[in-house]
Amino acid sequence: MRLRFAPSPTGYLHVGGARTALFNWLLARRSGGVFILRIEDTDISRSTEEAIEAIIEDMRWLGLDWDEGPEVGGDHWPYRQTGRAALYLEAAHGLLEEGRAYRCFCLPEELAERRERAAAEGRSPMYDRRCRDIPAEEAAGMEKEGRPFALRFLVPEGETVVEDLIRGDVAFSNAEIEDFVLLRNDGSPTYNLAVVVDDLEMRVSHVVRGDDHLPNTPKQVLLYRALGAGEPAFAHLPMIVGQDGKPLSKRHGDVSVGRFREMGFLPEAMVNFLALLGWSLDDSTTLIDRETLVANFALERVSSKPAVWDDDKLTWMNAQYIMALGDEELARVLMPVMVGAGLIAADDEEARERLQRAAPLIRERIKVLSDAVPLLAFLFGEVEVVDDSRELLRGDENVSILRETGKRLLELGRFASSDIETSLRDMADELSIKARKAFQPIRVAIAGSKVSPPLFESMEILGREKCMQRIARALETAREG
Repeated sequence: MRLRFAPSPTGYLHVGGARTALFNWLLARRSGGVFILRIEDTDISRSTEEAIEAIIEDMRWLGLDWDEGPEVGGDHWPYRQTGRAALYLEAAHGLLEEGRAYRCFCLPEELAERRERAAAEGRSPMYDRRCRDIPAEEAAGMEKEGRPFALRFLVPEGETVVEDLIRGDVAFSNAEIEDFVLLRNDGSPTYNLAVVVDDLEMRVSHVVRGDDHLPNTPKQVLLYRALGAGEPAFAHLPMIVGQDGKPLSKRHGDVSVGRFREMGFLPEAMVNFLALLGWSLDDSTTLIDRETLVANFALERVSSKPAVWDDDKLTWMNAQYIMALGDEELARVLMPVMVGAGLIAADDEEARERLQRAAPLIRERIKVLSDAVPLLAFLFGEVEVVDDSRELLRGDENVSILRETGKRLLELGRFASSDIETSLRDMADELSIKARKAFQPIRVAIAGSKVSPPLFESMEILGREKCMQRIARALETAREG
């Protein structure tokens, strides 16, 4: 099997595109075939190098490596359509010579006016084929005169059946397919021509893509046959919709892969979640590792019904993957998050070691990696007590707790979490205060908030000196009222 993912770099990688890339990658890996990444950048006015770089970065992050394409190479270089124009021109002019295409001298403004008139009269806005019957010699003469023209495909009569591996046979009446443009009047190729030529030249065996492409497929099937080649197998994946049942789009928020990466989702969780958008291993399994996906993925279990995007389910799955990480691995994936938040310098080994000690304390408290930032910030910089916690530093009882805490921390021989806990529990008993209540002002003084990782382990990581400084600062805050 030779499969391809061919994104248009007019924006960032959408999760729908990522799902398409994943399904192609899984099929290639299971079959021992080839996965191709091809950049479809014929829309020069909207395509950007930034978008290409972002797509590649997101693909790498998801672990969807490609066998041919940008940064990898291959026998069908280049893997960008802007470098393949000669192939498209050759194919288009070959169709013209064979009488399977014709010159259309209609100007864009004329076409727009006719479409508007047809719509107003309740007629189909399809191209009326008026240039189809211009004799070839006359059309060639008009070309020599310098008249601009587009090249249109001559759609034959009859019916085109798309044999879809997911939906079954889908029939299209050719009478409802307009004579579509192959080359625009500036000589640039259209999507339908470029994609067919590329798939043929790259020997693509299976085209697996979203069902929004289904209306284009009969046109492409006709082109494959006109170019003297059999078409690849087609499989159109179900649409991804939001909870409102409408196609997933900007109305549902930012649904780019980059956004989820920045929020702190793990690639393993994202891949697992995307795989379940239209496919299932069985009727009950939710958490599926990459090896199991590769070993079991098949188009036979892909549904034709729309798949519903569920942020809550993705977040839950991500939390499960975080829970399964070992201590060192959790610290490793948290490091760039903390660096990005400005809490740790990338080359600060002391802070890195502190993170390795702190990470296990929050494993069960975070759903995405970015949740770690507010929970761990107090270990890597000075704290400012949040407003709703300040009352826990005021009042005679809280001041007494803080003073006694400072005294006991100073007297401790070994500054270990178990010794800290024993000493402060003894203090609470001696002051006749419930331990939970006694520990609240200490937590606020140390972490700046009523919410923090386990207190005693955090104090050990922070160290005696910093804990004493924060207790002293909390007592100053209490005196200031």
